[in-house]
Amino acid sequence: MWKTRIITLVLIGLGIFLGNYVYQSEISQTNPFKLGLDLSGGSYLVYKADVSEIPENEISDSMDALRDVIERRINAFGVAEPSVTTESHTLGIDGSEERLVIELPNVTDLTEAKEMIGQTPLLEFKVEASEEEQDRISRELEALTQDLEPNEDGSISIDGNALLDLQNARYVNTALTGKYLEKAQLQFSQAGIQNGGGLQSQPIVSLSFNKEGAEIFEELTRENIGKTIAIYLDGTAISTPVVNVAISGGQAIIEGNFTLEEAKTMVGRLNSGALPIPIELISTNTIGPTLGHDAIDAGVTAGVIGFIFVGIVLILWYRLPGLIAVVALGFYTVIMLWMFKFIPVTLTSAGITGFIISIGIAVDANILIFERMKEEINNGKTLYDAVTLGFKRAWASIRDANISSIISAVFLFWFGTALIKGFALTFGLGILVSMFTAVTFTRLLLLSLVKKDKKSNAITRFLYQNGLQK
Repeated sequence: MWKTRIITLVLIGLGIFLGNYVYQSEISQTNPFKLGLDLSGGSYLVYKADVSEIPENEISDSMDALRDVIERRINAFGVAEPSVTTESHTLGIDGSEERLVIELPNVTDLTEAKEMIGQTPLLEFKVEASEEEQDRISRELEALTQDLEPNEDGSISIDGNALLDLQNARYVNTALTGKYLEKAQLQFSQAGIQNGGGLQSQPIVSLSFNKEGAEIFEELTRENIGKTIAIYLDGTAISTPVVNVAISGGQAIIEGNFTLEEAKTMVGRLNSGALPIPIELISTNTIGPTLGHDAIDAGVTAGVIGFIFVGIVLILWYRLPGLIAVVALGFYTVIMLWMFKFIPVTLTSAGITGFIISIGIAVDANILIFERMKEEINNGKTLYDAVTLGFKRAWASIRDANISSIISAVFLFWFGTALIKGFALTFGLGILVSMFTAVTFTRLLLLSLVKKDKKSNAITRFLYQNGLQK
């Protein structure tokens, strides 16, 4: 009896401690809740990834590499808690579409947000196409541009906007892209360039590939000795060196008559991450801080009002057991709020909804237990036996209902979008915590108020006569 009461007091003390920590950390902002974009305000961008040139079995790895590159780029700008995720959208009979979803909290300038992403370059290595392929493309271009004069750079303009670079027809894509780039460095050519009778060092960009990239680069150079390999940055050929020997070690040089500032900028952009695959912006949205604060206030208000009404109903219907359920519900709420800070969980409006719904499930477990206790008391059991048997016989129903809900939460989290995942995470955590508070904490509270023998004190009589009568 006293052991049960001591454990109960320890749990109550733990709940008070965690509640005070949640309150103090939020007031002092030492460890505030991590809020999603819809609550803190910011920019939401969706990009479509062009994976048409990527083998199907490599799409997942390429999208992961794309996400990592964009994350590095955004972090370089000091954006707090950005979220970069990949999604695969089914388009019916047309197949699927790979997307990159970017959330930038507190960045409400869409132009600034797009610049953060757009400044990341697309680095590609291309080799000369076969003679047959070059002849075919040249014939198509000639037929299209036979009455037009080339520009000074060898390109041809159509209607003043469409630009056809005849040189690009010579090259085809390879497997080597910025995905395999390890780092870029600014160097200077040893030969230099003539400048008013003297030599001036020419800045160049040195590229180092990872192990896999080095193997691909060595294979490309071995197969294209005596030919050129074109290095493209953002779709433009910036260097077309001739391959004399197979190059091992994963080192490449970009020479493009750059100025020092241009070379520095390129190195910085490449080190922040060269895109492994092209992306296209298809959707943007901006959420202001005021709207986010309004959503927080609405969610908190809904939660408090819901908790109060549920508590009133439980106390009016079950009296003392209802009061105990309210205490257990408070303990449940404190644990959930602490877990949101400890994990941490990014709270969105959907996540708050999942949390509020899980409160209802926690209450449902207590109601099942109390109803089974009623049946046992009405069958002549002592109050202690009614509490013990009530929990034991209600457990099967609580377990089955919660397992089905957990399965739903897992599938929602696994296959859902970022918004759905927020709901599924808080909902699933809520169910797990509610099982502990309903089956363990509520049980300990009830058992701490009753005795094993048939003697009844005032609390026992009140519990029986007012809360659990037939």
